[in-house]
Amino acid sequence: MPSRNVDLDKYRLRRFVERLIDMDEVETHAEAVPLTRLSTIIEGTDKAVLFKRAGPEQVEIVAKTAGSPRRLAAAFEVSEDKLHDEYFRRLANPQPVVEVASGEAPVHEVKITGKDVDLTKLPFHPQHAYDGSCYLSSAIDYTIDPATGRRNVGCRRLSLRNRYETGTNVTAPSDLKRIYTASVTRGERLPITFTVGAHPLDFFAATTRQGGDELALIATFRGEPAPVVKSLTNDILVPADAEMTLEGYLDERGYAEPEGPYGEYMGYYGAIHMDPVFHCTAITMRRDALHHTLLHGSARVLDQTDSAVISAMRTEAEAMKILKVTVREPVAVYLRSMSGGDNTLRVSIKQRALGEAKAAIAALFGGIMRLKHIYVFDEDIDIHDDRQIDWALGTRFQADQDLMVLQGMRGMTMDPSLNGRRTGAKAGFDCTKPFGRDGEIPLTKSAAKLFNGPARFQTVEQALASAPMFYADIVEAIGSDDGREIAIALDELRHAGRLGRDRDGRYHLVRSQPGVTAIIGKLYPDPNEGT
Repeated sequence: MPSRNVDLDKYRLRRFVERLIDMDEVETHAEAVPLTRLSTIIEGTDKAVLFKRAGPEQVEIVAKTAGSPRRLAAAFEVSEDKLHDEYFRRLANPQPVVEVASGEAPVHEVKITGKDVDLTKLPFHPQHAYDGSCYLSSAIDYTIDPATGRRNVGCRRLSLRNRYETGTNVTAPSDLKRIYTASVTRGERLPITFTVGAHPLDFFAATTRQGGDELALIATFRGEPAPVVKSLTNDILVPADAEMTLEGYLDERGYAEPEGPYGEYMGYYGAIHMDPVFHCTAITMRRDALHHTLLHGSARVLDQTDSAVISAMRTEAEAMKILKVTVREPVAVYLRSMSGGDNTLRVSIKQRALGEAKAAIAALFGGIMRLKHIYVFDEDIDIHDDRQIDWALGTRFQADQDLMVLQGMRGMTMDPSLNGRRTGAKAGFDCTKPFGRDGEIPLTKSAAKLFNGPARFQTVEQALASAPMFYADIVEAIGSDDGREIAIALDELRHAGRLGRDRDGRYHLVRSQPGVTAIIGKLYPDPNEGT
């Protein structure tokens, strides 16, 4: 079967890691490293990590390949500021998969079947302190729904049991759970194949839920046709350019064995629960397979886990899409991946109508179930700067007027604050200034004046004759590099009965009582009056 010119190397994980190395995004460990030390080393750096000699088998393992927005941008081959647009551009341009023969598929270079299968030779490793076993956590699962023939793709962890079996987690709501439960009801095994060692774009496909053939999402996110190959011991097609596959089935007993605990994406442990058992019938891999691991629940570095960074980028893109049809001028969105990648969203908008901030909050909660807290700021706030966020929250937010609490909302089941419930409260924080009052001095952000304009007038009187001015603007208009002489000139105008000031502090050239500054209009209320 010809490959029809499909590229079998471009989206290999190893090629992507080589690119990250060129970007100085990888910390490489050439020394021998025991499997028990992998997780602490991974937690100890903000870079991707490549182990050249891991475990007694001395295999290569890479971690955190999608652990930063910069790495995601490299995966999509765009700059960081173009990520959202590229995400939707690719989704809007479906691509096909192209089946290749087993002899052409790099992932079938090594084939292990039957009694030769030995999962204990693979680098399952300890991850979090209270996990129930050692894990292979970067598996992407491929199944076919027997009822519909529809191909399904998802992400799964595997916990080592013995040479032929692993535990896996199929408790959270998912298509796989629905498909497997139906198979158990019929008393049937569910064939399944896992790939281990995939390009970051394949994880976008595995975590995107939409109708239709999910296998084709692999090609769609890659932006070009993707090579697939039929598994050796079942009929499931998987990417032919993966590093490794584990073929087999989930047995017909259903949720029969305890699995977990496991460090989950919110930085806490998912409790032990009953789950299906995976039986491995074949292992295939490249001759120079690059193994891959993920830390899902490392609370110390949750903002660097692949799952959180991918989820944050996707949620940001979805949020901006919603904002573009809800408010007239959205400016930016930012989701801190430290919140698990889908919890706390910051938004900045340029308000064009009364109530836009609260409308944005309502629309976002309605459109993205995963969100729990939403903060909306004016466009002058850099939502990536925690200092500015704290300042705006402290000076533009009143809890009795600006806090929106929505009760009985569907939440994320792994959120420990829900205490086992499926619904809870969500909060929106309107941290914007009162609409229509941008020009008022009490609501104007204070900062040093940058004096860089040329002198336009020779005297203060000439400057004020042109227009009312703030003191610093007069200094600039005169071309002063001192400023004290401006204060003296203003005092001279005051004594001459020719100076006034408005409530925002601008100086005016007007008639006044000699020696007294005229007040133009009504001053702002004094918050200290009567104290």
